[in-house]
Amino acid sequence: MDNHSLNQPNQLATNIAYYQTPVGVARIIAEDGFIASISIRDEEIEVEPTDDPLLLKAMQQLDEYFAGKRKEFDLPIKQHGTPFQQEVWQQLLQIDYGTTITYGQQSKLMNNPLGIRAIAAANGKNNLWIVVPCHRVIGADGSLTGYAGGLWRKKWLLEHEARIMGTGQTKLDF
Repeated sequence: MDNHSLNQPNQLATNIAYYQTPVGVARIIAEDGFIASISIRDEEIEVEPTDDPLLLKAMQQLDEYFAGKRKEFDLPIKQHGTPFQQEVWQQLLQIDYGTTITYGQQSKLMNNPLGIRAIAAANGKNNLWIVVPCHRVIGADGSLTGYAGGLWRKKWLLEHEARIMGTGQTKLDF
């Protein structure tokens, strides 16, 4: 939970913390009262305490998620992206915990049935790992595809949610 302040004149007030999860170290960035990014890291990072209340709240909610006690997040979030990306990310927030949809289903839900590739690309630009649940979007054949955190993490997250829901998630191939 290394806390770094990146405050410079004429820039956003930014704090960073590192948080140990069951699948690696998450880097959490807070900017001006919003969680702006949560990303998973492969490299080992020394985790140190933070005193930033928003980062602490994010870590607490991630603890609850991994303990199976939280199915959605209640954090002020703000991602930087195009209006189309923002629309895609908002739609991701509508996918229920423990369920999956295909990229094709997501494009239909967005009334953009021909935009599957653009929607998949926007999913790939999602900077809020787990909080904006792009891991719940799968290939048309049920396969795991395209996950910035690595397909093994996507599989782990989906199986974790299925265990908590007691649904015994169907076989996940990748």
